[in-house]
This record gives sequence, structure tokens and C-alpha cells, in this order.
Amino acid sequence: MLRNSYIHMTGIGKGVEKNIWDFGIDSWDEAIEKMDKLPISKAKKKSVEVGIEESESQLKEKNHCYFAQNLPSAEHWRAYSEFSKDVAFVDIETTGLAPGQDTITVVGIYNRKEAKTYVQGIDLDEIADEFSKYKMLITFNGARFDLPFIKREFPEINFDQLHIDLMYPLKRIGYCGGLKKIEREMGIVRGDNIKDVDGWEAVRLWRRYQRGDEAALDTLLEYNREDIVNLETIIEKVYCDLIDNCKCKEK
Repeated sequence: MLRNSYIHMTGIGKGVEKNIWDFGIDSWDEAIEKMDKLPISKAKKKSVEVGIEESESQLKEKNHCYFAQNLPSAEHWRAYSEFSKDVAFVDIETTGLAPGQDTITVVGIYNRKEAKTYVQGIDLDEIADEFSKYKMLITFNGARFDLPFIKREFPEINFDQLHIDLMYPLKRIGYCGGLKKIEREMGIVRGDNIKDVDGWEAVRLWRRYQRGDEAALDTLLEYNREDIVNLETIIEKVYCDLIDNCKCKEK
């Protein structure tokens, strides 16, 4: 989808992008090939031509910052396939919902190969180095909750990555509500040990751990791991639907 996106280019909005798509263009290469015939102004053609050249160069260098800064935040999902090898699926657990009053207890980071969980009082301060390894982050409600929470406690972390907050693109294709509800709608089944655990139960599990219940921490970490691993399952299930919806909505 990124290779047929134009709204990150200087002077190009959704209207011009729609005109290009309506002409049957499916890639930057095809846009260049048919540039003379595109139903847009001469000035816009020049902007698209320059934008494609710049985009190809930046993509070749895997410069995620360029696309993170120039794509509208709601459209970062378009870059998923191009940056999926440098992605981290992220979810946090906290003592409550109020940054500044409550604190992070667990940060889960899944890189498609390994699910890593960082725990308050053990190794939570290692997340800064871990986040620096990735070019794209995927969360659920992370724009409002997870990333601001992390940034408050770890201001040294520079979140310059592309960020897909799945809650919003999922709404576009009809999936509303919390992550667990959406998982059930998609047929994603959690393990028996944690199928009834939710955010508030995660808070209680942490309190039990603080009172000496090591098994409660094990359950909390298992719950967090399923959160981050299931985010990968979800985006893989819906990515093609997001592309179809985007193009159909613009037409």
C-alpha cells in the first residue's frame, strides 16, 4: 500500500491521490509510466514525480523517520508490509489508568520471533535500548495510553517510529470495542489460564505479586504475552481488508 500512496508527498492531498487511484494506478512505477496521462494538473504531476523519486530513495534506505513524519498518523498502517521486519508489537500493564499517579508494571515487546516482558523492579529500565531497535510499533489504543504512559516514565525514549494504533484502522472495517472483544469476533482463542483476565484483573495480579505471589506474576506475564502476540495475528488477518477499504472509501 505504501508504494501506491501519495498523501505524504509535498502538495498532494487525498483528492489528487484519489484521482491517481481512479485512473487505475497500482504502484509508483505505474504512476511514473503513465504520468503524462494522469488526470491531475501539471504542477501536481511534478510534485508526484519528485515525491516518488524521494520516496523510493527513502524506502531503499529503510528510513522510517521520513514516512513517520510525512504520512498522516492515521495512515501509518500503509507502511506495514515494507517495515514488517523491523516491527515491535507493544502492550503495557499498569497499576491504574492515570499517568503520574499510576505506574507501569510490565512492558511487553514482541518482535515476531520473541516475546519479551520487562517488569518493574527487575529489568524495566532496559526498554529504552529495546525500543531503539525498531522502525515500526504496533499497539492497540497505544496512541492514547501505552506510548504516553511510557514517555512519561521514560522521557529519554524517542518515539520516532512509524506507529500503527490498531484500534483506529480496525474501526474503519467494522471492528469496535476492546481488544478481547475483537479477538473473539476474529476467532482468536486465549489460553484457559488467562481467558478471563482483563485490565483490572491485571492490576489485581500485580498487587498479589507484590504480596509475594510469584504465580500471579507468571499469569500477568502470560496475559501480556498473548496481548502482543495476538496483535500480529490481527494485523495479518485484516491488512488486505484495510487496503480494500481505503481504496473503496476514497472512490
